[in-house]
Amino acid sequence: MTTLRAVEATDLDEFFSHQLDPRANHMAAFGAKNPSDRGVFDHHWQDILDDPKTTVRTILSDGEVVGSILAYNDGDAPEISYWIDRSHWGEGITTAAVGQFLDEVTERPIRAHAVADNVSSIRILERWGFTEIGRTQGFAPARGAVVEEIILELR
Repeated sequence: MTTLRAVEATDLDEFFSHQLDPRANHMAAFGAKNPSDRGVFDHHWQDILDDPKTTVRTILSDGEVVGSILAYNDGDAPEISYWIDRSHWGEGITTAAVGQFLDEVTERPIRAHAVADNVSSIRILERWGFTEIGRTQGFAPARGAVVEEIILELR
């Protein structure tokens, strides 16, 4: 069963271990330039947790910490972002977590960015009613290259 709860300090160790997976970093594309730098990771997460405009939750599957999901406001609409431990990809956890999170974070429109080749993430967002509103290109540190991103929105 997938559930969400407030982030606890001990969750950060799990999030950090998830970030070390090279394949997950490739799919996320916009992660840390050096995912093994714990100092940068801790600083980044402290900024997230200290921002009153950011809603962040730990994703649990049968009580196990498997990822995080958040909405931050970096412009004219909040944006949703999530990370799931690769060992749990394909289990429906992300789909369930996004649905629960959208029940909690009700401001609309809400947006998401996904690298164009991250088909699974795009499908999850589309399942919850997100539609493509544009495309952009950006440098992805985890890939060391410019990638195409799809911008999706839920109204």
